[in-house]
Amino acid sequence: MNGSVLPEDVLRDAPSYTPRPHELADLELLLSGAYAPLPGFLGRADLAALQRRGQLADGTQWPVPVTLELPAELASRLDADDPRRRAVVLTDPEGAPVAALELSDVWPIDPQRYGAGGAVRRMGDGGHGPFQRLRRSPEEVKALLPPGRVLGVIADRPLHRPQLAQIAHAARTLAAHLLILVPVSGPGPDGLPPEALVRAIFAARDRMPPATIVAVPLLTRGDEMRDALLRARVAGAYGVTHVLSTGEMLSGAGLRVLVPRELAYDNRDGQWRWRDDIPPRNRRLAMTPAEIDDLLDRGFPLPEWHTPPAVAKELVRVRPPRRHRGLVVFFTGFSGSGKSTIARGLVDSMRESGDRTITLLDGDVVRRELSAGLGFSKADRDRNVRRIGWVAAEVARHRGMAVACPIAPYENARLAARRMATEAGAGFVLVHVATPLEVCEQRDRKGLYARARAGQLRGMTGIDDPYEEPAKAELTVDTTDMSVPEAIEVVLAYLVENGWVEPRLN
Repeated sequence: MNGSVLPEDVLRDAPSYTPRPHELADLELLLSGAYAPLPGFLGRADLAALQRRGQLADGTQWPVPVTLELPAELASRLDADDPRRRAVVLTDPEGAPVAALELSDVWPIDPQRYGAGGAVRRMGDGGHGPFQRLRRSPEEVKALLPPGRVLGVIADRPLHRPQLAQIAHAARTLAAHLLILVPVSGPGPDGLPPEALVRAIFAARDRMPPATIVAVPLLTRGDEMRDALLRARVAGAYGVTHVLSTGEMLSGAGLRVLVPRELAYDNRDGQWRWRDDIPPRNRRLAMTPAEIDDLLDRGFPLPEWHTPPAVAKELVRVRPPRRHRGLVVFFTGFSGSGKSTIARGLVDSMRESGDRTITLLDGDVVRRELSAGLGFSKADRDRNVRRIGWVAAEVARHRGMAVACPIAPYENARLAARRMATEAGAGFVLVHVATPLEVCEQRDRKGLYARARAGQLRGMTGIDDPYEEPAKAELTVDTTDMSVPEAIEVVLAYLVENGWVEPRLN
């Protein structure tokens, strides 16, 4: 298991590479033994067998591909048949070595990407970050468990009273020890940062049977059935014999996956019971995630009949009312559309009111101060927008409001900016300033369109470079027949209506 014996001189000269987040999560599970019996990332033979038969080439049952991709430039320097050219040092995002990959297979996926398979061996001190003490290996956890049945719970959301009642009932019925597995590789379905989710789980601990809590780098892959099978497999590696689930009844990795009956709150005595055992007039159904989010967004308390106070306190800490939460307002549109003027007017208005700490990231200023040296190729434009998105997300992470107004012509870069804000626990409002190109050309305050039409300027959005219209902007304004003050009021009204800004008293 993970037994690569690459010589130190080979590793010293080996190239390094930082895998993508989901690959790093898989890497940690491989290194810990949670993906046993896999020694590393799968090669072509195993992937082909998995696709055909749902098992590896040697007949081992396995639910999902565990793969690694490398840039073509790096892959071109590797040779799986050459002992001195088949090692890659895999690093975390800060560049610290995490593992050595001993390449056994490498193949082209497309001109830019290659697949890579091979065994992995841990390097370094095992990682950093919050709650490292909870990131135990399966062998460490199994040594702590009492003999007998173990009920596993994949806690990817905070545990409210109905879930706690289901857990207590299942543990009591099975006479099982409780093992809580908390996914910590990224925001959960509720958008909570992993460290906040762990705190919320600990806040509910006094409402649970005796439990062991473990942080596990599990990520979803967009396939509900395969995700469930993989989770069952990982849970089994940690010693779980039964899994409590909200999905369909499954069998995987030798585990029984239990689907609890729906509970409701009985207002006669304050207990949670099977829904059908409570008269309708005395029955209160569990709140949906959307209802919980709505209360948090508006700053209303979560009701104690549904959420333990300690859990509610943690949720309010990480998700304060929108008016106190970090926010990124991201304007996009053609040059000359009015986005920078509207953005500056919005910032001035917000500074007058004093309701928010606000930072303006103007496209031209950012180009000069943050992205100096970048050109106007697609790659450089994406890099510029991602830098803006990262800075804006950091401002919002600390409860500030960032207003950005680049052209941002490409959808993927805008989605990356949204994702960074969301992962920082902030809101994201995309404002598409949809002033038509012909109107922007008529304005042409900087003379850019005229130069582009004359062939003196290349890469001008709308002339010889495309603008991809946003698919899901929160707000669209067109300044063709709208004054700047009117446009600012439209944006402010949206922010007030959706709780991001306090309403003004006239």
